[in-house]
Amino acid sequence: MKVALYARYSSDNQRDASIADQLRVCRTHAEKQGWTIVEEYTDHAISGASLMRPGIQALIADAQRGRFQIVLAEAMDRLSRDQEDIAGVFKRMNYAGVRIVTLSEGEVSHLHVGLKGTMNALFLKDLAEKTHRGLRGRVEQGKSGGGNAYGYDVVRRLDANGEPIRGDRTINPHEADVVRRIFRDFAAGLGPRAIAFRLNDEGISAPGSGAWGFSTINGNRLRGTGILNNEMYVGRLVWNRQRFIKDPDTGKL
Repeated sequence: MKVALYARYSSDNQRDASIADQLRVCRTHAEKQGWTIVEEYTDHAISGASLMRPGIQALIADAQRGRFQIVLAEAMDRLSRDQEDIAGVFKRMNYAGVRIVTLSEGEVSHLHVGLKGTMNALFLKDLAEKTHRGLRGRVEQGKSGGGNAYGYDVVRRLDANGEPIRGDRTINPHEADVVRRIFRDFAAGLGPRAIAFRLNDEGISAPGSGAWGFSTINGNRLRGTGILNNEMYVGRLVWNRQRFIKDPDTGKL
């Protein structure tokens, strides 16, 4: 019996060793069953909330070509955490005559897809709510709710338990001087394009070490982006201004 292995980890909280661990236990199981491993598919540091992953897409394509009869993974949530997506994977594999087997659930059936898919959907919802609550608490303490702004450096330190303390920033003296200069030049009557031209002409690196442009200086007033429209520079923390929803077809925000 020909089998394909699939492994995935999703974030910085995990690491490449997680992929190796998943594949190792799957290989051991396949050997015990007398199955022949024909391919191993992996996705590194990619969320399971979307199927827009190169590894899972290659797995589905090869299943449809008849390369193997079984897909083996550590658990269903390695394949996907999205209820609709896991049902889609199951339907495609079933059509191709490929069984899905996991070390946690055994051979996956329609019942597994329904129950486990619902549980994973609830997990993602709960995770989003906990993340939102944690960010709010951080902002209420005067810390950053996410991301960073030009002129500041992220402070990386650990608490007494060795856990990272998030949301702290410190002023970057060189970048802070550039920010003050931009505001002075704008107040003196220079437009965003003229300011950007001068900074580029003097070889001053923009955020991300790129070139300065109109949008980098001016940004968007409603979104609070750009140097001139970022309210952080007047001491005001704005959080939860924008809401991002993934496109169910592309997986993009």
